[in-house]
Amino acid sequence: MNKLLAFLLVTGFFQAAAQAIPSTEDQIKIAVLAAPAELRDGAMVYGYNPQGELTVLRKGTNAMVCLGDDPKQKGINVSAYHIDLEPFMARGRALKAEGKSFQEIFDIREAEVKAGKLKMPANPSTLYVYSADAYDLATGTATNVYLRYVIYIPYATSESTGLPLKPTFPGQPWIMDPGTHRAHIMISPPPTKND
Repeated sequence: MNKLLAFLLVTGFFQAAAQAIPSTEDQIKIAVLAAPAELRDGAMVYGYNPQGELTVLRKGTNAMVCLGDDPKQKGINVSAYHIDLEPFMARGRALKAEGKSFQEIFDIREAEVKAGKLKMPANPSTLYVYSADAYDLATGTATNVYLRYVIYIPYATSESTGLPLKPTFPGQPWIMDPGTHRAHIMISPPPTKND
């Protein structure tokens, strides 16, 4: 191995190059894809600074919050949610950053909601999750796009909503985590392939 290659490997040059952070403008353009079209221009947007840290890229003027694509992950995965979900989402991100597991995060937030330390929305609140294999910024086109919907209704149950606990056909709404702070309606349309 020559000295230059050894230096580049030791300094993490290849890793840094592979995880380049897109410009703020490009991150915003991709992040808002998860939001309804009429809410994109005024949405608050989280993305990544040059050090790879999650930060606010744009303050919002409406009730939509968009979470940008993690450049360390393969493909595109962005989400948008109603601002009333921000305390719940922010707490989840903080606990994940502490290294907590999914179950630990669930249990901690459940306890904090019950204790009145963590506020959940008073009304049903929607989360949109947009994913794609790739997104071409030059053309504004994506491949294998998938959009699913989640409507949070804390402590709702199958009995209180009339929804099943699992879907019986593709795309059928159903309730997940019923009776908990994280109770939500899942709407996952059947995926379609596109290029």
